[in-house]
Parts: sequence; structure tokens; C-alpha cells
Amino acid sequence: MPERVHSFQGQSFHKLRRACLRRGALFKDPLFPATGQSLFYKREPPPGLTWKRPREMCKDPRLFVDGISTRDLHQGSLGNCWMVAAISCLASEPSLWKKVIPDHVEQDWNPKHPDLYAGIFHFRFWRLGRWMDVVVDDRLPVNGDGVLLFCRSATPREFWSALLEKAYAKLNGCYEALEGGNTTEALIDFTGGVSEPLSLDREALSLHSEQRRVFFQTLAKAHERKALITCSIRPAEGETVESALDCGLVRGHAYGITAVRKMRPGERLLQTSGMARLFMVRMRNPWGTTDWTGAWSQGSQQWQQMSRAEREKMGLTVRDVGEFWMDFEDFCHYFTDVVVCRLVEQALLWPSSHWREVRRYGEWAPAPSSPGTHPPTVLHSNHTLSLGRNSAKPGDTKQRGNRKEARLGESQQEGGKGGRCERDKAVKKATKEVEGGEAGEWEAQMDKRSRCGGCINHRDTFLHNPQFMFEVRGKEEEVLICLQQEDRRIRRKDGGGENLPIGFEVLKVEVNRCSRVQCVVEQALSSVYMDSRSVTLRGTLAPGRYVVLPTTFLPGPTGHFLLRLFSHSHIQLRELREDLPFPSIFQCFLPQPTVVTTVHLRRASGLSAPKQTAPDVYAIVRCENDSIRTRVVKAEGNPEFNLRAIFYRRYPDTHISIELWSRGLMWDSVLGRARLQTAQSERSRSHVIDLRGGQSRSGYRRRIYVETSSSVCLMDL
Repeated sequence: MPERVHSFQGQSFHKLRRACLRRGALFKDPLFPATGQSLFYKREPPPGLTWKRPREMCKDPRLFVDGISTRDLHQGSLGNCWMVAAISCLASEPSLWKKVIPDHVEQDWNPKHPDLYAGIFHFRFWRLGRWMDVVVDDRLPVNGDGVLLFCRSATPREFWSALLEKAYAKLNGCYEALEGGNTTEALIDFTGGVSEPLSLDREALSLHSEQRRVFFQTLAKAHERKALITCSIRPAEGETVESALDCGLVRGHAYGITAVRKMRPGERLLQTSGMARLFMVRMRNPWGTTDWTGAWSQGSQQWQQMSRAEREKMGLTVRDVGEFWMDFEDFCHYFTDVVVCRLVEQALLWPSSHWREVRRYGEWAPAPSSPGTHPPTVLHSNHTLSLGRNSAKPGDTKQRGNRKEARLGESQQEGGKGGRCERDKAVKKATKEVEGGEAGEWEAQMDKRSRCGGCINHRDTFLHNPQFMFEVRGKEEEVLICLQQEDRRIRRKDGGGENLPIGFEVLKVEVNRCSRVQCVVEQALSSVYMDSRSVTLRGTLAPGRYVVLPTTFLPGPTGHFLLRLFSHSHIQLRELREDLPFPSIFQCFLPQPTVVTTVHLRRASGLSAPKQTAPDVYAIVRCENDSIRTRVVKAEGNPEFNLRAIFYRRYPDTHISIELWSRGLMWDSVLGRARLQTAQSERSRSHVIDLRGGQSRSGYRRRIYVETSSSVCLMDL
């Protein structure tokens, strides 16, 4: 089923085109006029700049000339190489660019019917889960020499790249708003895919060939499955963006990876290099130049040792202007960051692996105001902001939460030609927001109805954030979680436009939880915090129930977001809105819960002698009218259950019972029972209880190991 397309700013391409044809006039876009406000918001337009339609620049303009390819892209005087690199990846895959450039045949000039041309085009971009249709006229900025000021094709009469750039500029507010950006953002906008940033450990990859081979296979598999891949060299402290290395590569510049190949060298090259296999990547510079001067560059010793026929036989071909080959070991030595944009088509993340997507929209919002109340205030945090490295690594499942660090300025690190890195500015602003007052301490007054509580550093407000629950059933599951915030680039003209530092936490919660989490017990996954539009994390989760909390780094900032979760099995994702479970129709006549008790059944012991066959066992925890059953643990005399359940108790003086059962062929039998008596308000308390009743075949003392904690409902909430 095709996705619904939304008209950007309410403009319908087909209605506007019909209106222009009826009037016999070319379209002039009132929402993106041919004036300076569509170009820049900080600097003045260059002298001699004018706006011209394609027919004023050449006699026979075309949207495409001999199809579409990466050679059609040459970055102009705008610092948007991050966008051009993404478009060059897009141009290599027809199924992708045809979605961004719909009705490309109908939109093109028709020499036989010039009366059908209305000077209007439309392009589509994916924004926060929706495809947006952006309409533009064909007036393009040109310099005093009559050359297109920004992106252009090597063929003077081909205009698809210039018009696409104009539509993207309109979507983002103006052309200057495209200065400095992150290739990840553009790849998502052009495909609706999921981008995973991969950080290269250059030292480890250089020293360990096995790690390098595994990483090569990861890129090769992603490329084989039509993923779009870009890479860059992150400037170190003291280095400037777009400064060139001795080898010709440029720091802070976005390159596209257009091929990943493992090949067998020819006899001549084998004798000189001694390598039985070559691991190679083909790169493309969106500037259209090949500045790489190392091994396998054009004119290098390796290149000259092979004839053209040999290179073609091995697949070492260069298709487009700006492409060049690199040995993978050299690639790992120089490049620091790789972005892999995996495509999502018809609920498939990869062709050979069926992934299902669920998505939910949410909002970081202040507490709703009510008559007679003061608005919530957020003053200062007792956790200062740390900048630089990341304290949390994706995939780390150990319990954390003492510190969180944000990476700022990520979206400006790939500024491109003419762009400047604004990392220092972002750092100063974030630090100022945190320090805000003396000693940087939160005084505390945030309404619990607020949904902008900040990261886990802020223990008093963290759980105020939106919460989304899902459950992993059966066996452990690999999940991919992507958090995207609304785009703010369009606000740059008004002095804003900076992304919020965002991230998320995944908490493992009680197996029967159905209301909002009130206490952090176990962290299962934890993302980094970045001021990027998108933060992605892949991890493997054991069976159980989990809650995702998308957050901003600091409490207080507001905004909309999209949460996407990919899994191999069918997983439901729903937002938790209520602090207490909603009572059933029968429970409405009962007293309200007064105590919340959490039971953590860890394990049992002594169920069989060492040389005896242990039974298949499971446990049942009963409290009032609720009961929770564990999974069956097979043939284990000391089974580990690790089950956590929560009970909202109306009669706190009654006991909680735990039954241990042995599963049989015909029927199950009770191995023993235990009773728990808990205080109405107690912190975590450990119990070791002997099981009573049932049939004892082991001759050993059978015990269960359990922890409980209780709190008064109204105080807990």
C-alpha cells in the first residue's frame, strides 16, 4: 500500500499546474519568491546575481540528459556537500530517486508540446514519518557570468539537480539554511530509511586484520542490500574543517561509498604486492574532483601495473567524475565516521531478513496549565554538561545512569564547501544553559505532568518523559530503535534552528506492568545523546517487558519526535499515559489500591540431588486476585527465574504467595509454597524462604530467593 503524501505548505502541484496552463502563464511561487529572502539570511547576495528560467540559459533545457547519474552533481558555492553526497548516493538507485522525483517523465520539457510547460516542478522528501510534496518554480539563481550559483550538472542543459536543491532549500527555509549539515539527515530525508552512524576505531582496525575484515564484510553486506553509505574524516581538536591532508583527502568533508569489492589480483600485481586478495572501496567526492593521491589513485604505481582490460575484468572501474578507489586498510587509516542508511521498503529492513516496523509520535511538552496554578519552573541542574567523548556505548546492557554526556555540534561537522563548523558555538550555548546560575543546581520545581524531564542524570524529573512500552516474547530479540526529532533548520532565519541534544533509555520493567514507570530498576539499553535529528541504537534484548523513554539532554526543552522500532517478530509499541492501571468494570466497586509492591523472584534451590534428574519447573506468584507465571525452566535443580512483577494492592495486610510447580506429562504437581508478608512501606528487602508442602524427592532443603519493595500509592505517584 503506497504511503500517503502530504502537500508542503498546502500547495498542490497538480492544481497549481492546471491553473497556470489555463492562464497561459508560467508559475511564480509566492511562498519561495525569486528574491534575496529565499537565498540568504545572514549575508548579502553576490554582485550581479539574477534569477533565470532554464529556457533563458539554454535553447533546449531538460530535466534529464541521458538519464540520471552521480556525474550530474557538482556542488556550487554553497556549503552543502553533506546534501550533495547524499543525492549522489540517491542517483545510483532508480527506485530511490523516482520516489524523490515523481512523474519525472511528465515533469520534463516536451519539445513537441511547449504549451504544456508551466514552469512548475515538485519533489518529495521524508520528514518525521511523512512524505512531503514540495512545489517550486523553475527560476534559479545565476551569477554575473550566467552560470548557476549553486548545484549544477556537468551538462549545461540538464537541471534536475538544481531544481531538486531548490526544493530542498524551500523545505529548509532558504538556500543558506543548507550550509553545514549531517549526511545522515539528508539520507533519511531522501529515502525514509534508518541511518546508523558507525564510528571507526582506527587504531584497532590498523592493528588487527580480523577486525578490519569483519568491518569490511559489514560494509559489503550493507552495500549489497542497497544501503546508502557515506563517510567523513572528523577534524581533531585544533584542525579546521575542509583542510586537506597530505594524501589529498579533506577533513570534515562528506564522501560517498559507491562500491565495496573483494577481488583477486592479477599475476603481475600478485608478484609485486604478495596479496592473494584485495579489499577495495570506491569513493566519490561530491565536488567532482579526485584529490586522493595514495595507493590505487589514478596514476599511482598500483594503477599503472594493470592494463585497462585487467581493471575492468576485476571490476576496478570508475564510472563518474570524482570517483576513485582506495585500499580498505588505507580507508580505515584515514576515515573516522561512516553512516549506513538502511532502506525500509514494504516492512523489510533488509531483503534477506524480514523486519517489522512500528512507529509512534510523541511530544516533549510542559505540564498543562490549570486555573489558579503557577506554571512549572525549571531552574538549574546539579549535573553539569560534559562535552567530548561518549559515556554510553550502544549495545552496552549493564546498569548505568550515574552520568550522561552529550555530543554537540555533530550536525555541523560536515559543513562542506564554504561552510563553517559551529561546534564551539553549540558547546558554549549548551554549557550556558546548564550552568545558568550559581553552582548549577536544580531547585526543583517541575510538575509531574510535564513530559520534558531531561536525561537520566536528572533523577527527579527523568521519569516525567514520555514512556512507550513493548514486549519481547519467546526468545531474545535483536531490535533497532530510532528516535527522530522535528526538523528545526527552517528556524535559522529567525535566529534558531539548532537541534536539541536527544537520546533515549530502554528500561526493563515488570512483566505485568501496564502503567507508567515510577522508579528506575534496570537499564537494558542506552543511546548516546547528540544534537542530531536522528539517534539510532541496535541491541539484543532478553524476553520481557521494556519501556523506552525518549528524552532531551536537559529538562525543559519542548518539541515533537518520532519513535521507530524494528524487530524480526511482531512487537507492539504503545504509550503509557496513566500513573495507575485502569481498573476493570468489576474492580470499580472495590477499594482503591493503597500500596504498590514489587516482587522480584530470583531463583530456587535444592529441587533435586546432584545425580538425580531435575524436574521441569515453573513458579506462580499470587497477590489478591492477580497471578503471574514464570517461564518453564527445564531440568534444573537450581532454576533461575529472574521474574519481576508489580502488584497494586487493596488489602496490604494479606500475604503474597509463591508456588513452585513441576511440569508433568499428564498433569503438573506442586513442589512447594511460600508466603511473603511485606510492610506497607519498605525499601528493597531480600527474602530466603523455605518451601513448604508438596512432594519432596531431593532430600534437600528447597528454598526460594526473592526481593520485595513496597510504597504507599499516593506517595509513590
